Amino acid sequence: MTPAEAQPLPTRRETPFDPPPELGRYRVDEPLRRLRYPDGHVGWLVTSHDLARRLLADPRFSARSELKRAPVARPGADPFFGAPALPGWLVDMDAPEHTKIRRRLAGKFTARRMKELRPDIERIVEDHLDAMDSSACPVDLVQAFALPVPSLTICELLGVPYEERAAFQRDSAILFSLEVTAEQATAAMDRLDGLLRELTEHKRRRPGDDLISTLALDGTLSTEEIAGVGVLLLTAGHETTASSLSLGTLALLSHPEQLERLTTDPALVDGAVEELLRYLTIFHFGVPRTPLEDVVIDGHVLRAGDSVTVSLSAANRDAQVFDAPDQLDVGRTAVGHLAFGFGPHQCLGQNLARIEMRVAFPALFHRFPGLSLAVALDEVPLSSDMGFYGVHRLLVSW
Repeated sequence: MTPAEAQPLPTRRETPFDPPPELGRYRVDEPLRRLRYPDGHVGWLVTSHDLARRLLADPRFSARSELKRAPVARPGADPFFGAPALPGWLVDMDAPEHTKIRRRLAGKFTARRMKELRPDIERIVEDHLDAMDSSACPVDLVQAFALPVPSLTICELLGVPYEERAAFQRDSAILFSLEVTAEQATAAMDRLDGLLRELTEHKRRRPGDDLISTLALDGTLSTEEIAGVGVLLLTAGHETTASSLSLGTLALLSHPEQLERLTTDPALVDGAVEELLRYLTIFHFGVPRTPLEDVVIDGHVLRAGDSVTVSLSAANRDAQVFDAPDQLDVGRTAVGHLAFGFGPHQCLGQNLARIEMRVAFPALFHRFPGLSLAVALDEVPLSSDMGFYGVHRLLVSW
């Protein structure tokens, strides 16, 4: 395909749980192909699992924000893409800046550390299920369960007062929306940054048993960097898991045979979580990268500065890696999925998301074995207008 023939990124879904069908055809016919970006310039789209892993692990491909271009129209990203990374925003940095910050955080998000948090997460989950149980049906599962559980969890981990949830949930939604203006996104970021800077200074004076306090007392990172890290973890740390819990619940309710397998065999839970992560892949528009030098991949020359979008949702449906990839199979071993990315920028909070999902799904369906949709599937408002795919509202009864 020549640059003149390049097409925009497909975004139209035919079903709620499957990525646009064009991505599957691209993966088979031309897994590295030209892509026309919203501003008219032509870059590249990666759709196969093998190419995605290779590119995301290749240090010649940069994650720096000043080189990034959004593959879909997203005015709210304009102030942050094409400009140097905000302090602490390690997802928009390369080594050594990325390495410096990630090393200060990695030990706080290990699988072992997350297991230690399990009793706290179980308490949070049970408290919200109790509140649901005392409510009249139908209930919006997003507001009653999927959103508050990860919000409270990340607040306790970071040391952010949960009383701030209305403000940070509002501003997080603004940041990840495709429909807000650059001015609205900048204002939201400023409010979040102000909240975390004030909190960091407070923790320096009166530290607690939380991550912000640990970073504030460590002395390695500046106040601005700690605040940036805090905003990143606070926003992504609750939005992503909320989307996974709500969309995962919708998927299980829509596949009753898979839900029955999961609820009758507790041994399937860990694998089922990995399968839901693979099958749903909430990072639905992909991951941007930019070659720092000319790179030859499978006979194609990617020039320094070219825009590249790695489609994680397409890679996670690759039949070369996963049998019957378009089917939800809670008994599948979905090892190797790319829902959390790959390489040095693989999601720092992946173990936290896993433990939250491993606790939340069994508890939800055990408490409410008759859980069902209170509206038709085609009436569920899907969040195609957000950077993370999920549902805006999920009315359920039991």
